[in-house]
Amino acid sequence: METQNKFQKRNKIIYWFFTLWMALGMVSTAIVQLMKNKDELANFTNLGYPSYLMTIIGVWKILGVIAILIPKFPLLKEWAYSGFFFVMSGAVISHIVVNDPVSKTFPAVLLLILVIISWYFRPADRKISVNN
Repeated sequence: METQNKFQKRNKIIYWFFTLWMALGMVSTAIVQLMKNKDELANFTNLGYPSYLMTIIGVWKILGVIAILIPKFPLLKEWAYSGFFFVMSGAVISHIVVNDPVSKTFPAVLLLILVIISWYFRPADRKISVNN
């Protein structure tokens, strides 16, 4: 019993550590995108995406972070994690396709890893329960 509690406590610490870093990364990149930062705009253009996509992704990132951090709504959390996974894996693939250096690809890889770890370690009350 004591080992189970230590295991759950460890997982909860891992979850919150990676979730807060993921949230910080998503919010900070969303702000840069919503402000149409010139470096970020050049990055988007280099990847072949229109500038208006920055606004769409920026808004969805902020809404996704809110969905993941608030209590309850496990289905909404799953959708947010899915959205983050698709956006960040798409970013990684886009950087690879245009032969961007590792320095430009790494932030997307890091956020993708944070998303996966946060999702994997999320507590039971943040998961969809399937009743058989």
